[in-house]
Amino acid sequence: MVGLLLTTLSSNAQKKGKQDANAVAINANKEAVIKSLTASYEGDKKTALQIWDFAEVGYKENKSAALHIQHLKDAGFTVETGVAGIPTAFVATYGSGSPTIGILAEYDALPGITQNAVAEKSPAAGKNSGHACGHHLFGTASVSSSIAIKELIAAGKLKGTIKVYGCPAEEGGSGKVFLVRAGLFNDLDAVIHWHPDDVNAVSTTSALANKSAKFKFYGISAHAAAAPDQGRSALDAVEAMDNMVNMMREHIPQETRIHYVITNGGKAPNVIPDFAEVYYYVRHPKRKDVVEIFDRVVKAAEGAALGTGTTMKYDIIGGTHDLLINRSLAEVMQTNLEKVGGVTYTEEEKAFAKKLQPTFIGAPVAVETAGTVKPLSFISEGNTGSTDVGDVSYTKPTVGLRGATWVPGTPAHSWQAIASGGTEIGTKGMLVASKTMAMTAIDLMSNPILIQKATEEFKVSIGDYKYKALLGDIKPALNYRD
Repeated sequence: MVGLLLTTLSSNAQKKGKQDANAVAINANKEAVIKSLTASYEGDKKTALQIWDFAEVGYKENKSAALHIQHLKDAGFTVETGVAGIPTAFVATYGSGSPTIGILAEYDALPGITQNAVAEKSPAAGKNSGHACGHHLFGTASVSSSIAIKELIAAGKLKGTIKVYGCPAEEGGSGKVFLVRAGLFNDLDAVIHWHPDDVNAVSTTSALANKSAKFKFYGISAHAAAAPDQGRSALDAVEAMDNMVNMMREHIPQETRIHYVITNGGKAPNVIPDFAEVYYYVRHPKRKDVVEIFDRVVKAAEGAALGTGTTMKYDIIGGTHDLLINRSLAEVMQTNLEKVGGVTYTEEEKAFAKKLQPTFIGAPVAVETAGTVKPLSFISEGNTGSTDVGDVSYTKPTVGLRGATWVPGTPAHSWQAIASGGTEIGTKGMLVASKTMAMTAIDLMSNPILIQKATEEFKVSIGDYKYKALLGDIKPALNYRD
């Protein structure tokens, strides 16, 4: 009996010893990546600001993607370019065997909005796009954190594979959906991502499913004054469609969001337009409802064409799922984000922030909140935007964070976001994200139980749903920004 007790105690002691040694190794690896990313910060800042200056829109991010690819190749990654039929998409791989962790990188800008890196509205001369969603920071942090993990693998401190996914055209082009559809995430155990914001927080709120299309109407040109009866206005058809969709808003679920912009309405008032085009987004928290509401929008377009004597066709541009939240992974990432902490502003940066904040609508948010981390909460704050990360989350367990790269209170897709992102306020927040992602990857690559828990939770979330891309079998709309 005594011998059995001693054997049990010895076994428990050995087990605890291994656990303690593993914890020491994990902490040492985390300290190593913090040191590595701090050392690479100046170079990463330069890269991010280069891409901020490029400001390339979806599927046109040639220089931005090339810069990331070169850095990854220089670091020893094997890079496959032009994946999923997209010239600016890539997958970079280092290591071998399990676990395999993927990190997402974005780098597309938004059209029609530009700004210099100053605290008053100042459009950048000679540009027609800008990084109003901070993807220049997004891609750079993701590449940098992956290189830091690669260094640990190369040194024999970690085992497994790290993959970086170059994901173009998140802004409406649904770039990641094509990567998902091509099976490029199938061999992963988990996926890590982040997004610029005005707070530091682990993402625990879903996103809106989204389906988008360009509706094209074809009519007959004629002199608008001399022979209007000989014409059939394609612009009339667009306006009729818009009117019907706007009336439809009363009869759809209140969580729905529908937006449109007329991308072509003719060239001269005295010429009846024989072509007009309108670009629509349809969003809802549930993918099934998005599909049903989008189909009703199509019916409105068909009715508009019938009523105006024109013809219509539409091209699907994008379609994304809602975002699945993985609590197990969120808890791991929260611990790491709290260890990294927030952003500390210099006096000069505080002055920049105080000058920028009066340009916001609403009461100013305390600048000091950029230095804090929001507590983990799974109470829904309400869905807001859409992201093609949603489709990735229906493929593998996925976790993300938001980093304070903008002055507190800054709305996304604004000139103020471009301004902050072009300064060290943005790149400091980027460093918070890169450290947090790298540390989270270390946890996942060091503890198989974490991946097992996340995978079990993922399977419960998916249930019996069989993934199907909302955009169908279309090819990437590589010219959707033209």
